[in-house]
Amino acid sequence: MSPAHIRSESVQQALDALDRGVEPDRPVLRDAVRALLTELSRRAPGRSVEVRVPPFGAIQCVAGPTHTRGTPANVVETDPVTWVLVATERVTWADALSDGRLRASGIRTDLSEYMPLYPVESAE
Repeated sequence: MSPAHIRSESVQQALDALDRGVEPDRPVLRDAVRALLTELSRRAPGRSVEVRVPPFGAIQCVAGPTHTRGTPANVVETDPVTWVLVATERVTWADALSDGRLRASGIRTDLSEYMPLYPVESAE
């Protein structure tokens, strides 16, 4: 089984659990979060925005000015379940932002143009 397939499988398993109204098992949720962060970094390469999904991962993405120390100027942070829901467009970026499930500070932090991240598009 290819690594991309395994990652897609974890996202689907997480979505299936959420559809049943239960939180995904921790390893499934962790792998789904990391797969979706990896896909975001592939679609939006760069280092101007830091996306944090504690405790499972953080990436830098989006082209533009980079930071080298201290708190980055552009930060997005959310919990793992919200990240899976937003990255798959089960919840819109705007809704998650307006109800406080997603926090974004900085002028480059609207990542809605990159959503949905799943299903993963082939890298050709």
